[in-house]
Amino acid sequence: MPRLQIRPSGADGPAADAAPQERSASSVDERVTPLELFFDLVFVFAITQVTGLLSQHPSWSGLGHGVLVLAALWWAWAAYAWLTNTVNPEEGVARLVVFAAMGAMLIASLAVPGAFRGDAEVFALAYLAMRLLQVALYLLAARDDAPLRGALRRLAPGLTLGPTILVVASVVNPSLRDALWLVALAIDWSSAFLSGTGGWRLSPGHFAERHGLIVIIALGESVVAIGVGASGLPIGARLVGEALLGLAVAGALWWVYFDVVALVAERRLRSLPFAQQVGMARDSYTYLHFPIVAGIIIAAFGIKRGLAVQSRDLGTIGAVALLGGCALNLLGLVAFRLRNLGTLNRQRLVCAVVLLAAIPALAHAPALVGIAVAAALTCGLVAYEALRFAGARQRVRGTAPAEG
Repeated sequence: MPRLQIRPSGADGPAADAAPQERSASSVDERVTPLELFFDLVFVFAITQVTGLLSQHPSWSGLGHGVLVLAALWWAWAAYAWLTNTVNPEEGVARLVVFAAMGAMLIASLAVPGAFRGDAEVFALAYLAMRLLQVALYLLAARDDAPLRGALRRLAPGLTLGPTILVVASVVNPSLRDALWLVALAIDWSSAFLSGTGGWRLSPGHFAERHGLIVIIALGESVVAIGVGASGLPIGARLVGEALLGLAVAGALWWVYFDVVALVAERRLRSLPFAQQVGMARDSYTYLHFPIVAGIIIAAFGIKRGLAVQSRDLGTIGAVALLGGCALNLLGLVAFRLRNLGTLNRQRLVCAVVLLAAIPALAHAPALVGIAVAAALTCGLVAYEALRFAGARQRVRGTAPAEG
């Protein structure tokens, strides 16, 4: 059997404020592979299924189940992001395991709408298979890597126990299912933190790029939600307005992440000593990217619901999803910056609070008004930051004019 190709560990990178053209060739990491992008396409379908689940059950329980399923799918994706950051997924047996994992995720995604009902067992078994395949590939990769074997021994119980509890939850009385899901996710999510950072490998540029691409995928679901929500409706002024306003919300959420945040975060990760890089990557990307991505997906459901109800009220669930999803995204970004730079982004915190405070009033307003307010607040935040911090933005993006 051919040996698995292990990616090189990270090393000290350039200063966090270095412009891209100032980086040396040695600081450039391996990039995301075509197979990783192919794997993420299955995750695209999983996200679509989550918004479908929310649309089928627009209630508090439906919203809660959607968040729980999304948390499970995110953790599975994050685990493979770490795996393919350690092992080259396109070499030898790794490629076959990744394809097998794609099959397991596809089956789990098909079962998402019934994950708490008739398809609970199918979802749980497919999810467990996906996690066991990850453990198997890690075991193969760690045969000649003692530190990685130690890290895997610490993490393996959490990797397998949480998904096993989901299997148990799928066959018990449905009244106990929610509680067992919470226990399973608590075990799963805490395992990475409790097992420590020793022994893991990290390619900073690859890791940051992978998570940036998954944010793009979530934003893509916002666009899909607009199309699905408008499907079959007559194209009039109201529908055109709602669709464009929904796209403005998605555009603003793209801007607040990719304009500066993604660049600064990657440079900060590169600049750290390797001993600190793994902990930063775990906290900033594995944990704190979940509210960033979840907020986008929940807001996409809110936009989709707004298009569906047309002139009727947005409703409490719709308002919570639309405005609360945008707020969750911004709060995730606030926490992301706090962990990376140790500073608080006050304007984003204020915008998130205003979005949350507007929910009660907009729940009883026409859907067009709700989407317009969400667009006005998020785009207003973008405009304020672009004007208020224009100089800093130019320096980060390397577009500041040269001094004469």
